[in-house]
This record gives sequence, C-alpha cells and structure tokens, in this order.
Amino acid sequence: MLKIDGISSHYGGVQALDDISLFQREGEILALIGGNGAGKTTLLNLISGIIRPSCGKILFKGENIVSFPPERIVELGIIQVPEGRHLFGPLTVRENLELGAYRRRGKHNKKKISEDFKYILQLFPVLEKRLNQRAETLSGGEQQMLAIGRGLMGKPVLLLLDEPSLGLAPLVIQEIISVIERLRKEGTTVLLVEQNARAALRISDRAYVLETGKIWLHGTASDLLGTVEVKRAYLGQDSMAFSIR
Repeated sequence: MLKIDGISSHYGGVQALDDISLFQREGEILALIGGNGAGKTTLLNLISGIIRPSCGKILFKGENIVSFPPERIVELGIIQVPEGRHLFGPLTVRENLELGAYRRRGKHNKKKISEDFKYILQLFPVLEKRLNQRAETLSGGEQQMLAIGRGLMGKPVLLLLDEPSLGLAPLVIQEIISVIERLRKEGTTVLLVEQNARAALRISDRAYVLETGKIWLHGTASDLLGTVEVKRAYLGQDSMAFSIR
C-alpha cells in the first residue's frame, strides 16, 4: 500500500532523514520507534504532504504523492492524528468530530457520517458524555480519544498515529492500544509512531527503528522485541513501567 523510496529531508542545513526506504502492507500495523529527534514525526509529515522531501519518492497504491498538497493526500484517505492532538479547543466534542468528516460532506454521505459518528462514540464511550463540552476542558486522555475519533471520522484508508500514548496514564494507554488493535481487525491500516517501544511492538506486525534520521533496524515486531539492541536501547527499566497483558 505504502512505499517510501530513498526519502531524505533537511531543515535548513540539518539533515532530518537520510535515504529512508520502507514499505507497509495493506491491513497491517507498522510501527516506527526511536528516540527524540530520530525523524519519526518528520516522516509522517512528509507522507501527509505537510513538508517536502529533499529527494526520494512516496508511493501510495503505486502513485507517487510526493508533490501532492495535504488536502489531496487527505482525499486519498491518508489521515494523520498529530502529536499534541491539535484539537479545536473552543469547539465542542461534537463539533470537533463533525469537522473530521469535512471532506465527506454532501447529502449522499449524511447517513454514513451519522453511522460513523455513532461508531466513534462506541469506541470511546466517554466522549458521548462530553459531546457538548469544549475540547479544551477535557482531560489529556479524553483529548487523545477525541483526536483519534476526529481522524477516524475522515474514513482513513491509512491512519497515521503520532505518539498516541504520550503523557497518558497506563489505564488510558491500555484503552487507546485496544482501540488501535480493533481498528486493524476491522480493516484499517495503521502507521504508528511511538516512543513506548514495548507497547508499539506488542501490537504491531512489523517495525522500523529510526536513529538520527536513519533506519537502524527493521523486521517483524516479535523479532525486534527479542533483539539485544532493542532491549538495551528501548526496553530498559524506564520503558517497562507499562506493559500490555
């Protein structure tokens, strides 16, 4: 479904990504793990068309989208839930969810959008209790649920999740992870960026490890969980506070 071929990216004179190549199959969860500054978010922003690469190709279903504007990429079904959520704080939960379906507006889609709205509330029941509450007044976990829900209202073919567990309590992380697993079972392809390597590898099919803009390791998630390098770098005492059972 997705193929990154020789992508490099620079911020001024600093190289953020160096000759990155990877692929993702339809229907799988692919994880990108690595420390701060590894280039994970940069790669998602390149796929979304928010920034342009210095060189290389981004192929989605065989079409090179590297020069497409963000709105056209969204039309293709690539939807990013950004790190930090970026909700419309003064708007209500309902309004944020409705804006997620903006590209689908039209009289022929009203019924389907309504069905998807109910589906989001089924995924995140707490949001139903907050529908008329401003997004900025929600807890961190509720805001993350709303951000994911807003993204899903766009009916993604490929869902890009950037640090969905960041700053959340373990029980909330468990709920978010369970939703991601459910989405995969229901056919959504997910590209997951996570610093919580243990959580990401537990639910992913395959993974790439980025370090300073380069791919350091890649393979099946189960194989990477067992490698000495990943254990030492990402599965130490600090990252084992949360584990999925």
